[in-house]
Amino acid sequence: MRLRSGVFASSCLLVQALGVALFLRGFFPVPVRSVPRREARADPPAEPAPPGPGMVSNWTKIPPPLFKKVVIVLIDALRDDFVFGPKGKQFMPYTTQVVEKGTSYSFIAEAKPPTVTMPRIKALMTGSIPGFIDVVVNLNSPALLDDNLIWQAKTAGKRIIFYGDDTWVKLFPKHFVEYDGTTSFFVSDFTEVDDNVTRHLDRVLKREDWDLLILHYLGLDHIGHMTGPNSPLVGPKLREMDNILKKIHISLISKEEASLPNLLVVCGDHGMSETGSHGGSSEGEVHTPLLFISSAFGKRSAPPAQPEHVQQTDLASTLAIGLGLPISRNSVGNLILPVVGGKTMREQLRFVHLNGFQLSRLLQENTPAYEKDPGYEHFKIAEKSHGNWIKLYLEGNNSEILLNLGKKVLKQYLEALKTLSSSLSRQVAQYDMYSMMVGTVIIMEVLILLLLSVPKALSKRAEFEVPLSPPLFSLLFYLMCLMLCAVHVIVCTSAESLCYFCSMSWLTAVGVMMLISALMCGILSAVAKILENYRLPPKNPVASSYSWSEIDVLILAGTIGHVLSLGASSFIEEEHQTWYFLINTLCLVLCQELCRNNFLLKECDPQHSTNVKQNFDSIEESSECKNIDIPAASNSKLGKATSSSEFMKGSDKWISLATPWIILICCRLLRSLNQTGVQWAHRPDFGHWLTSFEHKSELSFLAAVSLLMIFVLVQRRCSLVSKIAMALGLLGVYSYRSAIGNVTFPWQHGGKDISKGITEARFVYVFVLGIVFTGTKDLLKSQVISADSSTKSTGLWEVYSGLVLLAALLFRPHNLPVLVFCLLIQTMMTKYIWIPLKFDAAQITIMHYWFGQAFFYFQGNSNGIATVDISAGFVGLDSYVEIPAIFLTAFATYAGPFLWAVHLLCYLSSEVRRNSAAVGHGCFCYALMRSIPVAIYVVLVTGLRYHLFIWSVFSPKLLYEGVHVFITAAVCLFFTTMDQNHSYKVQD
Repeated sequence: MRLRSGVFASSCLLVQALGVALFLRGFFPVPVRSVPRREARADPPAEPAPPGPGMVSNWTKIPPPLFKKVVIVLIDALRDDFVFGPKGKQFMPYTTQVVEKGTSYSFIAEAKPPTVTMPRIKALMTGSIPGFIDVVVNLNSPALLDDNLIWQAKTAGKRIIFYGDDTWVKLFPKHFVEYDGTTSFFVSDFTEVDDNVTRHLDRVLKREDWDLLILHYLGLDHIGHMTGPNSPLVGPKLREMDNILKKIHISLISKEEASLPNLLVVCGDHGMSETGSHGGSSEGEVHTPLLFISSAFGKRSAPPAQPEHVQQTDLASTLAIGLGLPISRNSVGNLILPVVGGKTMREQLRFVHLNGFQLSRLLQENTPAYEKDPGYEHFKIAEKSHGNWIKLYLEGNNSEILLNLGKKVLKQYLEALKTLSSSLSRQVAQYDMYSMMVGTVIIMEVLILLLLSVPKALSKRAEFEVPLSPPLFSLLFYLMCLMLCAVHVIVCTSAESLCYFCSMSWLTAVGVMMLISALMCGILSAVAKILENYRLPPKNPVASSYSWSEIDVLILAGTIGHVLSLGASSFIEEEHQTWYFLINTLCLVLCQELCRNNFLLKECDPQHSTNVKQNFDSIEESSECKNIDIPAASNSKLGKATSSSEFMKGSDKWISLATPWIILICCRLLRSLNQTGVQWAHRPDFGHWLTSFEHKSELSFLAAVSLLMIFVLVQRRCSLVSKIAMALGLLGVYSYRSAIGNVTFPWQHGGKDISKGITEARFVYVFVLGIVFTGTKDLLKSQVISADSSTKSTGLWEVYSGLVLLAALLFRPHNLPVLVFCLLIQTMMTKYIWIPLKFDAAQITIMHYWFGQAFFYFQGNSNGIATVDISAGFVGLDSYVEIPAIFLTAFATYAGPFLWAVHLLCYLSSEVRRNSAAVGHGCFCYALMRSIPVAIYVVLVTGLRYHLFIWSVFSPKLLYEGVHVFITAAVCLFFTTMDQNHSYKVQD
């Protein structure tokens, strides 16, 4: 069966996407779990038995609650410096007074990555460390089935009321006697989302029919996403939160009874980075304040020292003790001792013993050699000492010895708790190695098959024979299927832990085994064909010789260097530096190539002169990338250089020579726009300067100029209708940004109400769809009715123009210059570099890929989840709609690589004199360039799965790589659809 390069590459990438999905499912592990929730309410352990006959403790039940009512106020994205720093003193005076001189305990709670809402709520309520894959399901939170504080409270008969983020309602369905959920993903809403919570307060605080009240405020998080932590909107929001805390605190104090005090807990689920996002592991994202405010605590006479650091998971254990509930079975948190420090020594020892017993039981259920664990040994020693203390206590010993021994036992318990928690946190998840291995095999087989197919895929015909039924490989195929099925049976029947691949149906598993076998047979067939051709003498020795140019050497060295850099965490954190270096080096090599062609090789063959001059004339009369015919240029650098030196006359010659330097200047300006990565992300950049409130006029001017430049650069190849639609759409983009308060019109003078801009954004969407529809109509016409290359070229460019308009709408105003420079560089390289130097499709494809990667980082993206701009997913939406939100967020994040890929298709398809196999070559090279790093990276990540930075550095990068594979597969399918030249008009 004969396959074209594009079809083959798209098929391989789809198969690789399957392997990546299977690897991701195995790599992002399922956290260790104790017994099912329905079995979690076992009898609590009694106090350690005192030594000696006839002595028995009478404390065998869960201790009674320490607080009557508990109010938890969770302020989304509340950083620790918003309470304990200068902002807290300025905007939260009441809270600051309570912290410094009131009856409270304050801590800094450390959250584990990923710092997104749903995993953090799980950590707060279960005390466990959620799996990293929870960031993926954050948009659609399923019900939480693990043992947790909310379930324990409901089972104990406590009445729970909740108002706020509807993630809680999804995680804990039917647990609240009253609730009002608000969507957490409409990030342009700063006020209504909090007003919907506060409007219930006055009524519910007067009532007595509740035991636990949970309030989750989202406004601060939304402000961070839209404008950052230094926005002028942050101060008023903190002041609003301070007034709410004051109201709750005063109400709780006024309703206290002599028997039991009330408790107010103030916390954040995560912080926010310097750009206002979250999800990563920077200090601003993982450090949140944790306040316990109650009349049960002693009043301070002096301001406290720096708040002590605790783990976010410690809250679940502490609240369980405070409410008189069993500690969640899966909790790895420790009791925060100062909260119960006012109780008697016997009660304190009872609390820490319950915590230690729960942690040691969790360790036993997940570690075969638990008895050798230092934490378990420390706990048994402390438990024995506790028994001795109880013996003295029951004997009525009230001397100093009893007090000192109690303090010693308490210290032993705390050390044991710390060690147990550390041991459990290290092994909190198990990798599904079998699923990972199957996925890795598929990914590597696809890569090897692509590499072996390079000579045929990049030939003039861009097609090759795929052997399906040679007798030897047919036999080998069945033998491999049988062997793999046998391995599957053995692994699945002997596996101690749950394996995702084993949980699949047998039909699916056998299908995967057949796929692996078929890929292996294809690899062996390709190797045999290469060896066979190697033994035969070449038909045309002159034609088969190929000399490597500087561009070829750079492409090979750059690809290898980038792939090797993925093995180091520092290079992953600062990967943008790698791509900046590569494109800068590429520009210098292009400059050298242009200088050589224009100055060093003046003499040329007169036979070439006329042809090349005519080619350049055709370039001048139209800017539609109708390039010279690549087959007309030999592989000889002399021929290419000679041709170039002929037509580069006058101003075009000097513009061509200046183009690499202009591109270098553009790239340098873009680097100053957005600081990204980790090491220098905190440094001020031009983007921060523009987005500050006092520079709104400068931002407005820059946005207006950028939108005008976008129109100038895009409209040149559009039809009249599309030009008008583009102009109106770009005007709508500015109107949208003005409506939400990012920019202003010249005639506006402050005081304008900020809206959600839904009408303006939908106005732009109409023109986006109109332009894309017009382009699609031309494409269908060229594919079905008439094979007209000009119609096809126009249709592709209009689709591209519609995508540019969509990107302009989704990009934040200060990022619009990124889009301008993207279009400018594409225009200049097309006219003054790619056409004159007559690069082949493979070289042009790799240049597009490199610039696409660089522009991914020019946008301000990084390999951390915190830089994903989720606000783009809600432009023009008045409520959360999952599929559009995911699509818009993904497009805004990967706009750089996506736009460069679509431009590549426009460029290759519009060159009527280029070899008709160029699109197939481009599709194959693009798939290969994406396949190489993802295949090597999954191998590296597997080997580094116990690395210190596996969750904070390597795992987010793996998610980015996985999503990029799926996007590239979609792009390659589009390439294949446009590559309808079934019979290539080339000479063998």
